[in-house]
Amino acid sequence: MDKIIFALPGNETIANTIADKLHFPVGEMVLRSFPDAETYVRVLSNVDGKNAILVSTLYQPNSKLLPLYFLAKLLKDLGAKVTLIAPYLSYMRQDKRFHDGEAVSSEYFAALLSSFADELITIDPHLHRRNSMSEIYTIPCKVLHAAPLISSWIKENIEMPLLVGPDSESEQWVAETAAKMNTPYIVLNKERISDTEVKISVPDVVQFKNHTPVLVDDIISTAKTMIVTAKHLSEAGLKPVTCIGVHGLFAGNAYEDLLKAGVGRIITCNTILHLSNEIDVSDLIINSLD
Repeated sequence: MDKIIFALPGNETIANTIADKLHFPVGEMVLRSFPDAETYVRVLSNVDGKNAILVSTLYQPNSKLLPLYFLAKLLKDLGAKVTLIAPYLSYMRQDKRFHDGEAVSSEYFAALLSSFADELITIDPHLHRRNSMSEIYTIPCKVLHAAPLISSWIKENIEMPLLVGPDSESEQWVAETAAKMNTPYIVLNKERISDTEVKISVPDVVQFKNHTPVLVDDIISTAKTMIVTAKHLSEAGLKPVTCIGVHGLFAGNAYEDLLKAGVGRIITCNTILHLSNEIDVSDLIINSLD
């Protein structure tokens, strides 16, 4: 099936890179808002019988969702199959009812995306209490992993790294990365007090005084965990921390607060556009489309 790529606003760089390397045509469309803020969509390219690949990272998804929904539905009406590439996939954290009356939004969001896309490709979704995307998504999902890219970046840029997992949930991910690099790692104990407050305890790190701690997490949101961790590691006599996140959300002043905490470097993948992007996921996505 022939493929054609459509970039939702803000996703042109990755979409064009994919199109150039795989020699896929870039679809032409008109996507704009009426004066009353309702969305207008028109597809100008012939998509009948083609696999229309939509590239749309879903950071801050509420404003993105209706245009994406309308475009996908239109493409299907015009005879196309729809593959959604969402480098960052939102609404994965609320995966259970923590308090009476709460919406399990990860399930609702999965049902919505499954209703208009035929396939989903994403990078390191925050599964947490889920073992597989198939528990909530009813369409085929390809889950890509940035660990090899992060490992390569660390090898090329940091001498004697010490990988640091922010909590027990990260241990498997950090352990896998450390094993590939043949480098030591530690995992912190984290207790979340509230959405913006965490309590961190750091294991004994005396033997790692000559290492550069590299704090790796899938998502950097408020950055509270990284800020507290960086301070603890500094007090323990370690070198300034390098913070690496697959997805850099940086809610509020998180990026500036992290810099003020005295970290050495802040590095993210370009699943969400940000000045900290130094790890390119384009080839990871391209390899999943070959």
